[in-house]
Amino acid sequence: MDDVPFAAMDEGILAVLAPPEQSRPLVFASPHSGRDYPADFVAAARLDPLGLRRSEDSFIDELFGSAPAHGAPLLAARFPRAFCDPNREPYELDPSMFSGPLPPQANSRSPRVAAGLGTIARVVASGAEIYRDKLPVAEIERRIAGYYRPYHDRLRALVEATRRRFGWSLLVDCHSMPSVGGPLDRDAGLSRVDVVLGDCYGAACAPAIIQTAEAEFVRQGYRVVRNTPYAGGFTTRHYGQPRHGSHALQIEINRSLYMDEATHTKTAGFARLAADIDEVVAALADLTARPMPG
Repeated sequence: MDDVPFAAMDEGILAVLAPPEQSRPLVFASPHSGRDYPADFVAAARLDPLGLRRSEDSFIDELFGSAPAHGAPLLAARFPRAFCDPNREPYELDPSMFSGPLPPQANSRSPRVAAGLGTIARVVASGAEIYRDKLPVAEIERRIAGYYRPYHDRLRALVEATRRRFGWSLLVDCHSMPSVGGPLDRDAGLSRVDVVLGDCYGAACAPAIIQTAEAEFVRQGYRVVRNTPYAGGFTTRHYGQPRHGSHALQIEINRSLYMDEATHTKTAGFARLAADIDEVVAALADLTARPMPG
């Protein structure tokens, strides 16, 4: 990662924070914390700007911002999830949203599409419809080519460079979740724990990895569960290939720990949580300083 400066490499749609030299086989990613809302997207929406933020993992890139200090790069999308979701297959699309036929490679039958939360979402996390009118079909490729693919090109490059250098890699996909299950969730109306760790039910990473993250969060007093209601999205499934030396872990943080969910503003809990997450990052960095876990 010598070609990426420490402070930030900003391509307009992405930001990469990286140490002067990567010292751990560890990569962090924040696909849903983007808060640069394109003006034409806001103008086409039936929701106001605050309503559009209901799907946003606000400030997660900042909460995990100590990653470079522990020898690992952090990739963050600057574009918002409601505009284009990189934690989906590239063409998970709802045909009812568009004014013409979908591309032949589109997957319109996935559970995410059924919930309105495809690569180009129909609704925000609260279930509110985003758009007033149907979108032109050309908008599909504009967003996938201009936003989705650059994100995964950069993420893939980070992961592959890490694996070449160290012999293996661990990708930590960082998210936040509403404090109560929403209308589109399996736990609708139920209060949630503090942290959900997802390893696709053991398929995406070595057991020692999720055990390390869990033990550190529990040591700090957080309530932690595995894989419920989030076992890992596209990124965790796609990059989590332990047989090939590529491990992935998803971390979901309860938003009530650090922000006002109605206004998307930080609360007094932000600083403490950031310090605690720094300890989790440190524990994972210590783990990855050793040989690849089996």
